[in-house]
Amino acid sequence: MSAPKPPVARRDPKVIEQLGRTRTDDYAWMKDDNWKEVLRDPKVLRADIREHLDAENAYTKAMLAGTEALQAQLFAEMKGRIKEDDSSVPASDGAWDYYVRYEFGAEHPVHGRRPRGRSDGEVVLLDEDAMAKGKAFFQVGAAHHSPDHRLYAWAADEQGSEYYTIRIKDLATGGTLPFQIDSAYGDFTFSPDSQWLFWIWRDENARPSKVFRRPARGGEDVLVYEEKDEGMFLGVGKTSDDSHMVVHVGNQETTEIWLIPAGDPTRPPFVAEPRRVGVKYDLDHWTDRWVIRTNDDGAVDFKLATSSAEIPARSTWTDFIAHEPGRYITGFAAFESHLVRAQRVNALDEIVVMARDGAEHVVAFDEEAYALSLEGGYEYETTLTRFVYQSPTTPRQWFDYDMTTRERTLRKTQEIPSGHDPARYVARRLYATASDGAEVPITVLMLKDTPLDGSAPLLLYGYGSYGHAMEPSFSIRNLSLVDRGWIWAVAHVRGGSDKGWGWFLDGRKEKKANTFTDFIACAEHLAANGYGALGEMAAYGGSAGGMLMGAVANLRPELWSGVIAAVPFVDVLNTMSDTTLPLTPPEWPEWGNPIEDAAAYDRIASYSPYDRVAPRPYPAILATGGLSDPRVTYWEPQKWVAKLRENTTGRAPMLLKINMEAGHGGASGRFDFLKEIALDYAFAIWAAERGWEK
Repeated sequence: MSAPKPPVARRDPKVIEQLGRTRTDDYAWMKDDNWKEVLRDPKVLRADIREHLDAENAYTKAMLAGTEALQAQLFAEMKGRIKEDDSSVPASDGAWDYYVRYEFGAEHPVHGRRPRGRSDGEVVLLDEDAMAKGKAFFQVGAAHHSPDHRLYAWAADEQGSEYYTIRIKDLATGGTLPFQIDSAYGDFTFSPDSQWLFWIWRDENARPSKVFRRPARGGEDVLVYEEKDEGMFLGVGKTSDDSHMVVHVGNQETTEIWLIPAGDPTRPPFVAEPRRVGVKYDLDHWTDRWVIRTNDDGAVDFKLATSSAEIPARSTWTDFIAHEPGRYITGFAAFESHLVRAQRVNALDEIVVMARDGAEHVVAFDEEAYALSLEGGYEYETTLTRFVYQSPTTPRQWFDYDMTTRERTLRKTQEIPSGHDPARYVARRLYATASDGAEVPITVLMLKDTPLDGSAPLLLYGYGSYGHAMEPSFSIRNLSLVDRGWIWAVAHVRGGSDKGWGWFLDGRKEKKANTFTDFIACAEHLAANGYGALGEMAAYGGSAGGMLMGAVANLRPELWSGVIAAVPFVDVLNTMSDTTLPLTPPEWPEWGNPIEDAAAYDRIASYSPYDRVAPRPYPAILATGGLSDPRVTYWEPQKWVAKLRENTTGRAPMLLKINMEAGHGGASGRFDFLKEIALDYAFAIWAAERGWEK
């Protein structure tokens, strides 16, 4: 039986002149001029583009037809590790305990509450699964009860475009109030007096640009804040002590916060500290003072400052927790009698609890690699905080921690219905030496009896952008590869904040190449120590991690048996030159502005995966995307695969799978999403076995 024939995309050269430079894009036609409407209604996609995407999906299905039984088995295994009738640990607020729970077999949760401390008397606040019936996509971005416990609001996206609709339920009557808020961002907040809802409007370019205030039970919107800089994101919230409303303005390198006294929620906001390029800060009010986390004055890994002023301008800040290089303060939480901060040292998390008298102690664990995170609560006047502990071998554990007595109470351990024995596995922390001498952490998970002679197949995962750290967490998905004798490894490359904010700064803009060379150094280190073999590894990354996949496929194609690029940001030069796209101006601080800066243009052009595709024997590649994705638009992986297929000199196939009913995060249901992961893993196994063809 002959192999399926891949789609052949037509070439329609578009010559682009920019800053005295010329490039030709043969596949620019794949971007629908009507893309904004496509985000909201995929049915309006231009016919020739849809025809090509359908052909690509059919080709991928045909090529991977022999893996369908494997995909089904992988899906069944992953699903079998999920407790189907699961529920969260209740979070107490006043007279109520709030939680989410799943019915057996449900894709989406039920939001509920019951009288505090009781196991009966449930009030259903929102049944997501019922609302999702008959919809190809349904996702709740945020859901909050009002402080007086009389209203419940939620933001729902029914397309994957990340345009949300906010609705509010009256908990006394059980009815939904007769209005809705459209074109909203995914988050919002009630004022502490429960009278107002503060929400963010998403404009026609899908950017958050305005904050509005609306009476919580209906009425006219009032503009609270408008951001003129298209390069900034917006957020809304409250301080922990409910003294102020907070409007957060910022991007990857600059912050500005506006405040509204909660006692006068209709007052115009005032700025805490005006924005200064390169200075980030966040703050909270700790009863009688402000606490500010900032990188000001060269505090690369951040410090804490305090201010007792009504308006916490920079001139009023006093250092509180000094900056220590290599100790990255990632966040903090304020309680009436304690301040809790989260920090990361050499890619391991710590929690530090401080009493008002300044005495502090550390909460930490002993595993070689683990993740430790604070879980926010509703109450300020409490001695309890909650944290979650996990490691690659240890399922999640939720602890309530008494900050005064230091007593830990285990509230829940993630249950694995199909069984999980941590003793079967080993997690290790390795270090690869980068070309410039930097020590790059690698987290490895494998069966204890896996041989370290290069014979085990290995998957290396990476991201390395925006300062996002790759936590050494527990995954019900990765075990399906590990149980088959695979080694799962995560490369904590520069561009993330795994080793501090400086680790991030060393992997962005003019130093972006470090992200790619770090990943390659990790692959070579693993092979040199028997954790895999060069040329027989799978590489895996998504979104900006998909850009990493495209870069390493160009730089060192011979290292990989297969490359999985999920929603890959690969058309970097074109995207960063298109100001109509949602994330372009906000992302110039990360990549540079190739419209105005020739150096940025040349730098991006030097690594942009789509632009660097050239005749070479590429490994097998699977690129995935979502038609409604506003973050990485569908045409990026579509164009990339077409160009790869045109240029590759090898026999390995280039595959594209576009979800025609979802956005950046893929399928919205907790089980449906696993089918997409099963496809990725089946491709990795298939590519390793075919070897193309050895």
